[in-house]
Amino acid sequence: MAAHSPSTNAAIVEAGIAGLQEAMLGGRTDSRSLVAACLDRIDAIDRHGPCLNAVIEINPDAIDIARGLDAERQAGRVRGPLHGIPVLLKDNIASADKMETTAGSLALVGARAPRDAFLVERLRAAGAVILGKTNLSEWANCRSPRTVSGWSSRGGLTRNPYALDRSASGSSSGSAVAVAASLAVVAVGTETDGSIISPSAVNGIVGIKPTVGLVSRDGVVPVSHSQDTPGPMARTVADAAALLSVLAGRDARDPATLAADGQAQDYTLCLRTDGLRGRRLGVLRSHFGARNDLVSARIEDALKVLREQGATLVELPELPGEAGLGAHESVVLRHELKAGLAAYLAEFAPGSPHRSLADIIAFNDRHRERVMPYFGQDTLRRAQACGGLDSAPYLEALAQARRLAREDGIDRVLREHELDALVAPSASPAWLTDFVRGDFGGAGFGSAAAVAGYPHITVPAGLVCGLPCGLSFAATAWREADLIAMAYAYEQASLARRPPAYAASVPRPATPR
Repeated sequence: MAAHSPSTNAAIVEAGIAGLQEAMLGGRTDSRSLVAACLDRIDAIDRHGPCLNAVIEINPDAIDIARGLDAERQAGRVRGPLHGIPVLLKDNIASADKMETTAGSLALVGARAPRDAFLVERLRAAGAVILGKTNLSEWANCRSPRTVSGWSSRGGLTRNPYALDRSASGSSSGSAVAVAASLAVVAVGTETDGSIISPSAVNGIVGIKPTVGLVSRDGVVPVSHSQDTPGPMARTVADAAALLSVLAGRDARDPATLAADGQAQDYTLCLRTDGLRGRRLGVLRSHFGARNDLVSARIEDALKVLREQGATLVELPELPGEAGLGAHESVVLRHELKAGLAAYLAEFAPGSPHRSLADIIAFNDRHRERVMPYFGQDTLRRAQACGGLDSAPYLEALAQARRLAREDGIDRVLREHELDALVAPSASPAWLTDFVRGDFGGAGFGSAAAVAGYPHITVPAGLVCGLPCGLSFAATAWREADLIAMAYAYEQASLARRPPAYAASVPRPATPR
């Protein structure tokens, strides 16, 4: 199939934070020009051309904000590496500006946030330009088990820039696609289980799911306080590290971050080309068979790079306890969703008539034709039927999930084999979007790290039939610095990322004669 030819702008296409700062320092560009270039590219590629539909809303004040930051630079004040850099936010992160925060749901349209999420405060203080909000799988993919990733009733369908008929995965679909297509320099996504890692992998970018508590969840539409975390999405490890350095930090409004005291750091200092030397990495073979043979072959190439860069690879047939996680995790997520959503609505959607999960379910039922044309809200209904956070089923499921993921899972394997990290294929290649059957792909490595609340990074590992695949690095809590060093060393040695071609579909193999 023929590829589209979207307009390009040399100032932003594939450009990184450090290079853009150097250009602004040298007077070759400025923040206003960068923002304008991003807006032009959004119009050309997201709204028209391939019509990726990744950006759900533009910040109408972005140009004015950029002008103000340019004036600061001219006056000799530069706030840091993100000064003047355009950043996109997933549309479940509250911002007290002219934009909505809806989690992709029509139920929250018009419910303006009275204040910024803590991470947005940090971005603004660092000089970032909040360019807009990105589309997502509605309610962060927690509405139904039979979902269509990348679709929301407010934003429609986000499409994969490598093959437009393929899924962008989710739930941080728009953030991943926007970064892959250079609609902004970096973006912020969120993950409960796979929502940063999977879309990053299938859209050919770097995604970091931090340790739960490293980045505040204040102002983020919740699914699970045990597992939710925002994280950076970028085209390079260096840009992801720079963004994480701003996002990370203690917030009194999120008790999970109190454990992060002394953990947050400048992660750009971890960007070492020798970051794999002397490392012991566990290769999780159980996750190779879940992909196709072509992905496995590409990841075998990645493993060769790891060895060449000085890592010792230890073969592991499986991760103990991983198979039993799903049932316990589901119970935990449903209970925490019900409790957390009510608290979010009370603080961040005071103008909304909806005060509880029950109200959201009722709204969806009343507007079924617009909200549920393809799939229902089975998960929301099951969550509504749950008891409180003091109920025995919840407490038992939480204890079992943490035990299987942590002490009997990741921590046990790392300790017994004296490993620095685990590696595996991040996800299967992007599957065809199917509004009738819903998602039928997307199995990936990451549930154990998600349930444990441990850090996980995916890095591009090349293309399979024109579709990206990713290599995952995961470890125990607060090991972001080590994982970034390893991921950067692999990235620089492999240079495996390729920009999207905006093809209509994956090329079909020639028919044998």
